[in-house]
Amino acid sequence: MSTPARKRLMRDFKRLQQDPPAGISGAPQDNNIMLWNAVIFGPDDTPWDGGTFKLTLQFTEDYPNKPPTVRFISRMFHPNIYADGSICLDILQNQWSPIYDVAAILTSIQSLLCDPNPNSPANSEAARMFSEKKREYNRRVREIVEQSWTAD
Repeated sequence: MSTPARKRLMRDFKRLQQDPPAGISGAPQDNNIMLWNAVIFGPDDTPWDGGTFKLTLQFTEDYPNKPPTVRFISRMFHPNIYADGSICLDILQNQWSPIYDVAAILTSIQSLLCDPNPNSPANSEAARMFSEKKREYNRRVREIVEQSWTAD
């Protein structure tokens, strides 16, 4: 069955394959265009450098009029990422627009890694550490990066 959401997701997938942004990849799960697996690589020259972070994106038939539910599967330590892996990011909530495609979503999440918003914390410990103890925060991030290589 081909619905507008599914057609749009096929287009997003083709675009992601033909012109992949640096440091991100994503694809639908085997038999389900509505559920994607994605990987974001930690941006170079940041504490996140070298990390490979896995996420899932769950779409509804309302896509692209409603954002997908995006969550990290990898363990994360970040001011804007909740303990369950869900992400506090304006474009995934009140700033959503149908012009965003999967590539734009993943690119935004990747830039959020290095550029958190400590004023809207999902993880108050990480937000406090980011603001007050940057070296300690960066050390915790490095631990998460190393775990990302071995975790399933």
